[in-house]
Order: sequence, then C-alpha cells, then structure tokens
Amino acid sequence: MSVTYIISVFVRELPGCILFGWIFMSVALFLLMLIAYFRMQLSEVDKELAMLHDPRNTLLDYRKEQQKLWRSGKKVNKCRN
Repeated sequence: MSVTYIISVFVRELPGCILFGWIFMSVALFLLMLIAYFRMQLSEVDKELAMLHDPRNTLLDYRKEQQKLWRSGKKVNKCRN
C-alpha cells in the first residue's frame, strides 16, 4: 500500500464538517494567534526604538557615556571650541 492510497481513502471517508471544523479552523486560528503575537512584539520594539532615539534623551545618554568612561579610568577627549 502506498501513502497516497491511504491518504485518499482517509479523505474520502472523512466528513466535510470534521475536515473544516477541526483541521482547517484550528490551523487558521493558530496562524492568526501567531500574527497577533508577533504584531504585539513588533509594537513593543517600535516603542523602545522611539524612546531610544528621542532627542530629549540625548544629553542624558552623553552624560551616561561620560560617566562610564570616567569610571573605567580612560582618558576623555574633550572638544575645544
């Protein structure tokens, strides 16, 4: 017996409501849940990126970097105007 024969007999004997209700709907709902999950994750990443590139935080970021360099003992090159 070949696999195609077994599959064709299974599909012929399977009622349409079971095929639609159990198999198709479960797979479709699973895919919709995956889409919703990844969409939520992407929106969280977008919020984090927006906060990261906020111009109001630029001075704070500069100060944090200067403190890191100062604590590590490296020499800080200051700009002269």
